[in-house]
Amino acid sequence: MKPYLICHMMSSLDGHSLSDGWHMKGASNLYETTAAKFNADGWICGRVTMQEISHCDDYPRGLAKGPIPRVPHIVERHAAQYAISIDPKGAVPWKKNTALDSHVVEVLSEAVSDDFLAYLQSVGVSYIFGGEEELDLQRVVETLQAEFSVNKLIVEGGAHVCGTFVNAGLVDEVSVLVLPLIDGRGNHPASFEIGSDAWRKPAYLALTDVETVGDGAVWLRYTMSKEAKAQA
Repeated sequence: MKPYLICHMMSSLDGHSLSDGWHMKGASNLYETTAAKFNADGWICGRVTMQEISHCDDYPRGLAKGPIPRVPHIVERHAAQYAISIDPKGAVPWKKNTALDSHVVEVLSEAVSDDFLAYLQSVGVSYIFGGEEELDLQRVVETLQAEFSVNKLIVEGGAHVCGTFVNAGLVDEVSVLVLPLIDGRGNHPASFEIGSDAWRKPAYLALTDVETVGDGAVWLRYTMSKEAKAQA
């Protein structure tokens, strides 16, 4: 069994998701208020986004006194919400074990250093493993449900993380908050990106709801079509 997964994105009208340089009052709050309506048990972000949230640049070395077993380290099984960091190489240090009032869970590969694991333990961060070198996202979400009893998760980005979850056939619903702006800067990613060589096939969706929200934004909600689920 796996949790119900929702990709919740904020996008320009031309499909870009990196909000750097966007000066729209209330956009971030609108994103958070729409996300809150899902009543999810946790939210998932990648390394880049989580490093911005953690406000921590590095961690002390030498904490590990020997090899640490690659088994889940569970600090809090009954948190109100979880902040799930997709961090296979162990690059996101945390000063504490919460982010935006959510208990932090690091998703790591077994190739991570013992020192990083010892550091996470020292600050009370939970962690699980998703593979030896690369992450098996199916295994990751099943472990999250088994260890933390999460039944609904929001994948919030960035573009690579959202694209990877969609490409793996794990997403049940796509939610896009389209803002009234156009951002043609070529170096800004699309809402879902993992590289054309890695993308297996188009993911077809079924529109379930359209709502005008905020000051000219449109909130679009889709479910994965039956055909897409059958091909996943």
